Amino acid sequence: MKQKIIARGALGFPLGITIGYLITIFISLAWADGYYTPCEPNLAYAMGNEINAVLVQALLSGILGIGFSSASVIWEIDHLGIVQQTGIYFAIVALIMMPIAYFLYWMEHTLWGFLSYFLIFILVFIVLWIVMFIIGKHTVRKMNANLHQAMHDENEQEEDC
Repeated sequence: MKQKIIARGALGFPLGITIGYLITIFISLAWADGYYTPCEPNLAYAMGNEINAVLVQALLSGILGIGFSSASVIWEIDHLGIVQQTGIYFAIVALIMMPIAYFLYWMEHTLWGFLSYFLIFILVFIVLWIVMFIIGKHTVRKMNANLHQAMHDENEQEEDC
């Protein structure tokens, strides 16, 4: 289990940086009037310049990737129910996401800013959880159908003998 966590974390770091970078592109496309905005201006101000802000943002995006990827082993702990797995995974990723989002100025530095960002985080988590649950349910149905077909084929072969 420990090796899985480490391996996923190692893959999660570059994935987190990539996702963070793609988000800056999408934000720039949506709101920057044809300009690229690599980070929140408040972060650039707090870090002294834009390049320092981008470096910190890349590092923390990588840490987010490590956290999300490493925590995914929770879904493989069979003795935990889906509710327990979901609760533990949510708690871990929320504890990683919220301070990083605050530090990077992805939310307003007010109670309302924190609460609204957390609410959006919860909604995105729920939507993604539902999508993954539906995909998993479909996969299980397909596997069961294949298993049923294989058993049916085996029974036909036995009858032919």
